[in-house]
Amino acid sequence: MRMVFGVLGLLVALAIVGSLVKRQLQAVGAPVRPEAASAAGVALPAGTGTPAQQSQQLQRRVADDVNRLMQQVPARVEGANP
Repeated sequence: MRMVFGVLGLLVALAIVGSLVKRQLQAVGAPVRPEAASAAGVALPAGTGTPAQQSQQLQRRVADDVNRLMQQVPARVEGANP
């Protein structure tokens, strides 16, 4: 009898978690793969591509930001010393 209630409790918990996951996925919306969107003729926003392309763009952006910040540091130090 205990085993039946245990299994029944697990099934109820699984059903609750499943319904919560389903609601969350519906709220977020299904992601659109770039290949499927381009085949369907849907215009993709700028900056989308394969994960490898997105990774390379992010790496370039971070490197550019770091270089820009490193160039600003000496200017601040020189400006602080009269």
